[in-house]
Amino acid sequence: MAKSGAGQGLIVSFGEMLIDFVPTVSGVSLAEAPGFLKAPGGAPANVAIAITRLGGKAAFVGKLGDDEFGQMLAGILKENKVCTEGINFDKGARTALAFVTLRNDGEREFMFYRNPSADMLLKPEELNLNLIKSAKIFHYGSISLIVEPCRSAHMKAMEEAKKAGAFLSYDPNLRLPLWPSAQYAKEQILSIWNKADLIKVSDNELEFLTGSSKIDDESAMSLWHPNLKLLLITLGDKGCKYYAKNFKGSVPGFSVKAVDTTGAGDSFVGSLLAKIVDDLSIIQDEAKLREVLKYACACGAITTTKKGAIPALPNHSEVLEVLKTGAK
Repeated sequence: MAKSGAGQGLIVSFGEMLIDFVPTVSGVSLAEAPGFLKAPGGAPANVAIAITRLGGKAAFVGKLGDDEFGQMLAGILKENKVCTEGINFDKGARTALAFVTLRNDGEREFMFYRNPSADMLLKPEELNLNLIKSAKIFHYGSISLIVEPCRSAHMKAMEEAKKAGAFLSYDPNLRLPLWPSAQYAKEQILSIWNKADLIKVSDNELEFLTGSSKIDDESAMSLWHPNLKLLLITLGDKGCKYYAKNFKGSVPGFSVKAVDTTGAGDSFVGSLLAKIVDDLSIIQDEAKLREVLKYACACGAITTTKKGAIPALPNHSEVLEVLKTGAK
């Protein structure tokens, strides 16, 4: 394992990349915000950069608008050492935008501009299959399942990665305003549930998918499926719960001053994948898994201390610093 603490197997992240417009002032509505900062985002892209920031190898697969924002986003991936050979550009559609309201506690609300945006128009025949087949881990969300043709591209990429022996990682990353209805969101998110080897959901997503307000073992285990190797429930600043075939438990969070929670879950997932990519047996060894999850929780915590996702993603030395001060 490299000094960075990240493995060197390739992790391919599939889905959307967009620009978040984040208000310069927290705790106001979009209409009241005096101005906005451009913040590159999109969960799968954040995950890819979280991995390379820690010294791992990642590629992003998706579609951007052939516009200034799209070129800017591709440039940010390259600057962050993410392989961009899986990116397509659409001449007819714009790169997606999201306006984000930051509440006083750092939590967010979204308003999206995607009708349709380039990411939704990725076709199965545009996929870079050689890149996808070379993934040791193939990671994806659920936003790419909302509409065709992107949904078919998602299904094809997942199928090809699996056939080539990749480990499948799924973070649904629920964004209800993007779905036609809550019912459809739930159906589509669960439609690919049984394919994943690893699933990470937040406490809010657990409530949404189970219909129960209880964040307990029974609720979590109702989401278990026979092919699953690891189910993770993130609990914000309270750390996470983990469920594997032969054991379960929880890891505490870290006490930090949260400014913006954008990208915290992506940072958690990216660091976890970077840590296990070269040795997937870690997820069957509880002691080793707990160490990796502590590291991932530290990454998530650090990401909340700055505005925007990508600028806030930590490097290895920042994580070590937080690990030294200890979990709460």
